[in-house]
Parts: sequence; C-alpha cells; structure tokens
Amino acid sequence: MPIGPARRWAGRGKRPSRSCASRLFPLADTAAGWLPRGVPEQPFVLPEFYLPYPARLNPHLDRARTHSKAWARELDMIDVPQHGTVIWTERDLDSHDYALLCAYTHPDAGADELDLITDWYVWVFYFDDHFLELYKRTGDIDSARTYLDRLELFMPAEGEITAAPENPVERGLADLWQRTVPQRTAGWRRRFAASTKALLDESLWELANINEGRLANPIEYVEMRRKVGGAPWSANLVEHSVHAEVPDAIAASRPMEVLRDCFADSVHLRNDLFSYQREVQDEGELSNGVLVFEKFLGLPTQQAADAVNDLITSRLHQFEHTALTEVPALFDEHCVDAAARAATFAYVKGLQDWQAGGHEWHLRSSRYMNEGAPAGHDGFGTSAARIFASVLATAPQRLRAYGSAPFSAAGVPQPSLELPLPLRLSPHLAEARARNVDWARQQGFLDGVVWDERKLRAADLPLCAAGILPDAAADALDVTSDWLTWRTYADDYYPLVFGATRDLAGAKTANRRLAAFMPVDGLPMPTPATALETGLADLWPRTPAERRPAVRRAVETMTSSWLWELANQAHNRIPDPIDYVGMRRRTFGADLTMTLSRGRAIPPELQRTRPVQTLENAAADVAALANDLYSYRKEIQYEGELHNAVLVVRNFLDCTEERAAEVVTDLVHARLAEFEHAAATELPALYRDEATEELLQGFVQELRDWLAGIVHWHENSARYTEPDLNYHPAAAVPVFGGPTGLGTSALRISALLPVAP
Repeated sequence: MPIGPARRWAGRGKRPSRSCASRLFPLADTAAGWLPRGVPEQPFVLPEFYLPYPARLNPHLDRARTHSKAWARELDMIDVPQHGTVIWTERDLDSHDYALLCAYTHPDAGADELDLITDWYVWVFYFDDHFLELYKRTGDIDSARTYLDRLELFMPAEGEITAAPENPVERGLADLWQRTVPQRTAGWRRRFAASTKALLDESLWELANINEGRLANPIEYVEMRRKVGGAPWSANLVEHSVHAEVPDAIAASRPMEVLRDCFADSVHLRNDLFSYQREVQDEGELSNGVLVFEKFLGLPTQQAADAVNDLITSRLHQFEHTALTEVPALFDEHCVDAAARAATFAYVKGLQDWQAGGHEWHLRSSRYMNEGAPAGHDGFGTSAARIFASVLATAPQRLRAYGSAPFSAAGVPQPSLELPLPLRLSPHLAEARARNVDWARQQGFLDGVVWDERKLRAADLPLCAAGILPDAAADALDVTSDWLTWRTYADDYYPLVFGATRDLAGAKTANRRLAAFMPVDGLPMPTPATALETGLADLWPRTPAERRPAVRRAVETMTSSWLWELANQAHNRIPDPIDYVGMRRRTFGADLTMTLSRGRAIPPELQRTRPVQTLENAAADVAALANDLYSYRKEIQYEGELHNAVLVVRNFLDCTEERAAEVVTDLVHARLAEFEHAAATELPALYRDEATEELLQGFVQELRDWLAGIVHWHENSARYTEPDLNYHPAAAVPVFGGPTGLGTSALRISALLPVAP
C-alpha cells in the first residue's frame, strides 16, 4: 500500500478524519500522547538498536521554534482557510515541533541554517496536509496533477522564478528556493530539484492507489519505502546544512547511492519499529516493515521486530563498509581533490548525525511506542555507554558476515518453481546450436581452461536465446545466442582468472580494455589480446547500431558489478541482503539480456516511469533469484562463491539452508505476482493513446517471453546438473584446493590475462 509524504519521517499511518499531520510531531515533553484509550499494550519489546553515533541537540533550537512559527504565519499556513478549510492552527504547529526534529538531526547547523532547514520541513509537511484536504479527500486526480505540475515552476534548476505563487505551498516553495539554491552548485541544484519533484510526485501515486489494500513483499516494500520516504531530499538538505556538497562527478556513483540508500532504509525501518503499535494495531496500516516480515516470513511479532532491527543493523554496517572501503577508492578513481574529499566525508558525518538524531527524537516523542527503550540524550557518558553496548550486542551479526567457509557442502535439491509463464521457442533453435559451437571455437572459448566443447554444449545458451526471442529471425537468434555465450563465458572467466589471484586491479584493466571493443563514436578497435576481447570484437559489428549505446551501458554495468563481487570475495564478506538484491540485477546482466530481447525501444520519458521500472526490476529479480536457486550447489560447494541469495538469506536470518531456499522461492513467486500486478493496474495509467498502449503491451509481452525463456533454460540446461558439476576441462589444474579443481595453474591463468594497452 502506498505511503504518503507525512509518513516519510514521522511514520503516520492511515489518516484519521482530520489532518494527521496536525498530530505529527507532539512536543517531546508532552505528558500525554494522543493514542486513544483502549490501545493494546506494547506488542513487542523494542530490540537492542545498533547506535554507533552519539545524538546531539543543536543549541539554536528555541530560535528555530520562534522563527518557523513566524515564517509559517507570514505565509498564511496558520489559521488561514484554504478553499474553506483551515489546514493548521497555531496549536497544530506548536504540537508538531518540527524544530525539535531538525535540531536533533542537524546538530552542527548554524542558527540561520537551522532556521532554513526547519522552514523546509514545515513546508513539506504543510504541503502534505494541504494536498490531503484539497485532493486526497476529493479524489480529484486531474486537479492534483495540475497542482503538482505548477510546483515545478517554483524550483528551476537554472534561472529565476517567473511564475506568481497562488497559495501558501507555492509561496513557501518560492521563498525557500530563493533562500537555498543561490548558495549551491548547478549539480546540487539539479539533484535537489529532482529529489523534491520525486517527493511531491509520490503524492499523486498515493492518491491513485490509496484505496488498494495490498501487502508488499519485502523487496518491494524496502524499495517503495525508500522512494516515498523522502530520504534523498533529506540527504540533499544535509549537504546544504553542513556546507559540503558531494562532487558532481561522483554523486551518481554506486558508493554514494549506497550511502544514501542505507541512510534511507535505516531511517524508515527504525520508524516502522517505533510506529508499529499505532499504525498496525490502532490504524490498520499495511505499510510497516514489521508487518511485512510477520506475514511474508510467518514470524511472531517479536521475531519480526527483531528481524527488522537486524536489517537496520545490516544497513548501517553496509553504510560503514562502503564509507571505509569504497568511497576512498572512488576518490582515487576520479582524482577527487582534498577539499572535495573533506566535503564528502562531512556529508557522510551529516548522514550519521541524522541517524542518531532521528533515533533520539523517536525515543522522546509521545507519538511513538518507546516504553522500555534506553533513556536517550542524558550526557556524554550515557551516550558512550549506549554506543559500546550496541556495538557489543550487534558484533555477532557483523562477524557472521565474514565467517563463510568456502566450498562447504550444499544440500539443497534442485528447485521446482512451477511458474505460470507460457513458453514459446524459436523454430531456428537447432541451427543456432550448431552455429554457436562453431562461433565459440573460433573466438577461442574452447581452449580447455575456462570451457571446452562439453561445457559449452551443457550450458546450451541457444536454448535460452530461443526462449527470450521466440519470434526472431535466424541471424538475430544467432547474435543473441552468441551474446549470451559471451556473457556466460565472461561470468566464468572473471572469478577464475581474477578471483583466484585476488587481482582486482587486473579486472579493472580488463574492464577498461573491453570498452575499447564497443566503440560508439567510430573509433577503431585495438587488437584483441584474449578470447573475451576477441568475442566482443566479433559481436559488436553484428549488433544493430541503434542498440549499441544501450548494450554498451549494460555490459559496463555488468562487468563493473563483477568488481564488487571480487572485492567481497577478497574480504570473504557475505553481502548485505538489500545491497545484494540491487547488485544481483547487475551481476546477472539483466539489462544486457533485456536489451537484446527487446523488439522496440521504450522512449526515455516512459522508461523512467515507476510502472516500467517496477516491471523491469521485478522481472530481473525473478530471473536472478531463480538462477540463485538452480546454481546454489554449483556456486557454494564447487566454486566457493559468496554471492547467492540462498546464502545471503541463510546468513541474515541465521537459519538452515533449506529454510533460506524456501524464503528465496517465496520471493521469486512474490516478485512475479508484483510483476503481474504492475502490468494490470499501474501500467494502464501510462496509456495516452493507442500507439503508446500497443507499445507498452508489447513491452510486457517481451518481458514475459524473457522470463519464460530464462526459467525454461534453467530447468533444462545441464550447466547445473550433477554430471556437469563434477566435470572440468582436462587442462584445468587445481590452484587453491577447491573440491572440483576449479582454477588453473598460474601459468595458464596468466596466459588468459589481457595485455596492458
């Protein structure tokens, strides 16, 4: 179920008859909370939170309280009817106490900056209640869309505001924009405009779906909560409040995205724990992480709460791991100067302060279930004791992530997913199989080191191509078969050649060289130095010109994600579950195979929409998680792999591998159900004319063919069967004691390495 903006930070549930935001932020020292009589006792004991950062209170709190009230009154947000309805009274604003939240989450902001930040939060919550009264209660989607479109006029990334504001929301946005963006770079202004627009647009999505009571699956819930939670907007304001912008060159990189997403997930899931009693038991809310875990995993409430807390801890551990290991490497890769490095780490510290302050505010607010929780900000000694206790309590979870024993026996049987995906196969399959073997031999794939002919035939990649492209002509099927063969060979090549020697630098060099064999600007290719480069050099001219930019992006995304896998292997680190799901789409090469199977291009304005993104991500997860189930024994027992959803779930839940496999199987079915739900209920909102409807319906059918072909291939390929698992090419020589002899002699591995340019 959608979650509205007012719940983004404070965790509101379904709104009562009056504006819920009028009870959103009660004063911290209010003696009586607003929960009605008869609310059941606390449904679970709050878990031991991981609290690695001390909470601090900004000394300018009282000034911010006074200023924000005067500002809101000046803009007619207090006691002034809007279309006959008073949105906020003075008492409402006082009880919200946005200044307290901002003083905890921005402890080092100067007086003027805290005033500005508080005004931004006053504005966003007023917008939410204004939108509720004028549009959610009436269900007037067309007027709501016009209302939201006008707000874009008051936040230009470039130039001046030229439109005249007509209501308090527009006046407030115009004032805040003019007070904020002149001090920031063009890159920050673009990011902030985009995150503000996304935050506002979620209200329209909620309005369109507000009557649908559907419980999300865990993957969907975390991603949805992040999208509607406003965290990117808050993170942008952190940059502003500490006067430290993330350099534009790295702002969209994986490490910075991970930091932002970990921040968002930790903030939102923590709120779910504190607000469960009010939302679920009192208001009947469906959008709560504890409830999602209860229903999906079949856990009692206390265990579900503990699991959500474990996920918060895992996300904070991921935040720290990324900040310490990935961000410094990112600086070096992009030659970031010392000043920009310092600014980035100031931003990271600002996100940590927001985490600590948000937790402290939850402990003090009478709005939340916090009985029995630690006392809160009572001095540096108490804070230090809490930090030590929390680190000690969560140490076993951190250590477990690094405790995998490579090549352990894996006993999960081959899955039987029985997914309702009608299969169509190309009539050119037999011919494609014969031509594919000849092609692989010509490229040098069958040298007995990574593959030989038996390995190739067992994989049977043309079978996959015939399923994902059932209507393709023979030559187009050959190209796709060869691309799938190249991708699968590369997937085996990287861990064998670079993983066995922990050669991350060599893998980066290989990635840079591969880009030279995918020219989109007419430049000549260099001479191939490996079979991998030879195959790519042959495939590129055979790839339709109009698809080459998308294919190149997909290949680069996939191969760069393999660096993430190699780094985890070097650390013997099982990934965080949320990070794993996002990266699995990349390591699986979902973008590449979807691009190859697409008959018609989707225009960028449609590609960026939520329904299209939901369909692609859900389909990618079905395919990738199905692969993890079929390849579990191969990867864990025979290859010493760490990147498999069954292992990730097993580590996170600390359960048996049988239970972990059940959870992953349930996720496959849940994501497929989400795919069909999006196709049936969300996609039609994009149908502007018959041509668009036909294009999008064709897009959905192509994705269904893609899914059916991939699942059928897993069910019928010999790549994951016992005979193939126990077979390795005769030339392969063990190098590190794996039970299958995976790996080669140092001489043979070095022969596979690319030659430096």
